[in-house]
Amino acid sequence: MPERRTIRQNLIDRPRRVRRFFAGLGPGLITGAADDDPSGISTYSVTGASFGFHQLWTVIFSFPMMAAVQLMCARLGMVSGMGLAGVIRQRYPKWVLLTACALLAVANTVNIGADLGGMAAAMEMITHVPAFIWNPLFAGLIVVLMIWSRYRYIARVFKWLTLVLFAYVAAAFLARPRWGEVLFSTFVPHIELTRNYLATFVAILGTTISPYLFFWQAAQEVEEERALGRRTVKSRKGASDEEIRRCRADVLTGMAFAGVVMYFIILTTGATLYVSGQRDIETARDAAEALRPLAGPLAYLLFTVGIVGTGMLGVPVLAGSAAYAAAEAMHWRGSLDDRPRLARKFYAVLAAAVLLGLSLDFFRVNAVRMLFLAAVVNGVLAPPLVAIVTLLSSDPAVMGDRVNPPVLKWLGWATVVVMGAGSIAIIFV
Repeated sequence: MPERRTIRQNLIDRPRRVRRFFAGLGPGLITGAADDDPSGISTYSVTGASFGFHQLWTVIFSFPMMAAVQLMCARLGMVSGMGLAGVIRQRYPKWVLLTACALLAVANTVNIGADLGGMAAAMEMITHVPAFIWNPLFAGLIVVLMIWSRYRYIARVFKWLTLVLFAYVAAAFLARPRWGEVLFSTFVPHIELTRNYLATFVAILGTTISPYLFFWQAAQEVEEERALGRRTVKSRKGASDEEIRRCRADVLTGMAFAGVVMYFIILTTGATLYVSGQRDIETARDAAEALRPLAGPLAYLLFTVGIVGTGMLGVPVLAGSAAYAAAEAMHWRGSLDDRPRLARKFYAVLAAAVLLGLSLDFFRVNAVRMLFLAAVVNGVLAPPLVAIVTLLSSDPAVMGDRVNPPVLKWLGWATVVVMGAGSIAIIFV
C-alpha cells in the first residue's frame, strides 16, 4: 500500500513539477531561441544545401561551448548584479569597453538589417505585398513593443514566441530524410580542409556563439532580479544555490533548444536541397522557395513562418543588447522596465539600432553581404570577448565564492582557441 501511494503521489506531482520547470525558464530560453534568428537560419540553410548532412556533427560539437559561454554570462550578471558592459567598465580600461561596444553596435546594426530584410521577404512570399512595406511595419512594431511595454510582458511574449521554432522540426520530418545517413553524420565527424567548408564551420560557430547574446544574457539576469524588487547593485550581488541551479537549468534548456532547431534546419535543407543538387542557396528565402516543390507546400509554409517568428525574437534581442551595452558603458539609467521618460538615452539607442538596420534595407544593401559583414565582425569580436567573460567569471573580486567551476573555465578557453584557430585557418587554406 505505501508503494502504491508513493506511485500515485508521483503521478500527481509530475505535472506540477513540469509546470514549475517551464515557469522557471526565462532569459536562457529566450536567448537560446534568439540565437536562431533569420541570420542563423540563413547560415544553417546554406550549410545543409552545400554539404548535406556532413556538418550535423557540429551541433553536438558546439553545444558545450555555447552553453558554457552563456552560463558564464548568466552567472556573471546574477552574481555581480550588473550587465556585462558594467562589469567590464569596472575591471578594464575604458578603451577596451568602448571598442567592444562599438564593434557590437556595428555587428548588431548589420544583423538587424539582415533580419528585417529576411522577415519582409518571407511576408512578401506569403502575402505578395512588397517587402518594402513590411520592413518599416516590423521595425515600428518592435520599437513600440520594446519601448512601451513592461519587462514582464515582453519576457512573456518572447517566451511564447519560442514555440514558432518547432516549425523547423516539423519541416524536417515532412522532408522525409534518410535517417541512417542522418545518424551517421550526427555522430561521425566529416571534415574537409577546404576554404568553403572551414568558412561554413566558422560561420556556424559565429552564429551560435554571438557577442550580442553575451550582453543580452547578463542584462536579462539583472532584469529578473530587478523584477524581484532588487533595485540596487548591492542588493543584487551574490546568488543562492537554488538561484544558481535555476540559472543552469534555464541556460542549458535554452541552448539545447537552439541546438535542436539548428540541427533540424541543416537536416531539412540537406534532405531536400543538397540531394536535389540545388546548392546555390544564399538566403533563408531561397531555401524556403526551393523547399516548396521538394518537400511540399506545408514544409515551405512552416519554414517561412519560422523566419518571421524568429525575427520577432532576434531583432529585439539585437537592439536590446546594444542599448544595454551603451547604457552600462556610459553609466546611463537603462532598463526595459523603465518608462521612456526615465531612460530616454537607453531607448534612443534601442530605436536607433533598429532604424539604422532598417536604413540598410532601403539603401538596397545586399542581404547576403550584410550577413557576411556581420559574421566577420562577430568572428573578430567573439574570441577576445569570450576570453574577457572567462576571466571575469573566474575572478574572485567579481564573483566571490561563485567563480567558474573548472569545467566552465576550460570550456571557455577551448572556445577561444577553436574560434580563433578556425578564423586563422581560413586565411591559410
